[in-house]
Amino acid sequence: MIAPVRTAIFPVAGMGTRFLPATKATPKELLPVIDTPLIQYAIDEAQAAGIERMVFVSHPSKSAIERYVMDDARLRAELKARGKAKLARNLKETALCPEEDDAVFTMQDEPLGLGHAVLCARDHVLPGPVAVILPDDLILGKPCLAEMIDAYHSARAGHMVATMTVAPEETSKYGILSVTSHDGQLVYADGMVEKPDPSNTPSQDAVVGRYVLDGSIFDSLATQEPGAGGEIQLTDAIARGSANVGLAGFRFSGTRFDCGSKAGMLRATLELASADPDYAEVLAEFTTPHSAVLAA
Repeated sequence: MIAPVRTAIFPVAGMGTRFLPATKATPKELLPVIDTPLIQYAIDEAQAAGIERMVFVSHPSKSAIERYVMDDARLRAELKARGKAKLARNLKETALCPEEDDAVFTMQDEPLGLGHAVLCARDHVLPGPVAVILPDDLILGKPCLAEMIDAYHSARAGHMVATMTVAPEETSKYGILSVTSHDGQLVYADGMVEKPDPSNTPSQDAVVGRYVLDGSIFDSLATQEPGAGGEIQLTDAIARGSANVGLAGFRFSGTRFDCGSKAGMLRATLELASADPDYAEVLAEFTTPHSAVLAA
């Protein structure tokens, strides 16, 4: 019997350099896609998957994340006093309550890599496998983590990573699975290659920011030598541990947007706006040929 996945780790300590100067004052995880911050999508996804404890691995300079995530009773009271009761209710619905929700904040003081960030959560996770969610990988549609956890309990692997098929020329941007077999949405592998040359890629199954990992990942990370950039790489530790616990990719049903990039944020914003009639007029202004606008 495989233990349930009860903990989700959110690595949110990164500097967000690709969005400077905006992220000089605002953590990238709080940047909104229309009106919802990236971190909120990640929290909603974890809750939809039945996660009990959320561990946020942050940085002392990013206290705004905790202020956003946790309930602010004083702010809600002030809003009610100003006649904005509906807005106060909305804030309560999206925030985590210190008494009712199991949320932990711990710090990664040095930028030593994603693997190190996950290791920083070790003392705070509940027993059993753990999930890792990278908030700047926004996946819209069917909740990805819930799909993965459903598949995890019947998979023949202790480590599971979210995967999507990319064009051959795009493989040099991702960790790529070395695939051994397929079983529906599951892709079994004997390892991963980080950003391979397209001429020598083992597959086109790229790893993106969702993981369900056997609890042994922490032992692997604790002994992991620094990899690319002198950092502790999560993919290196997963690959090492896969020899003992197995490795599978999961081809999720939703659509992934790389919101760690400006282009990805724009794509995600346009995707959500196109599904909302309130933005139809605005979108039409940019999709109508310029000559037609002038003629009108």
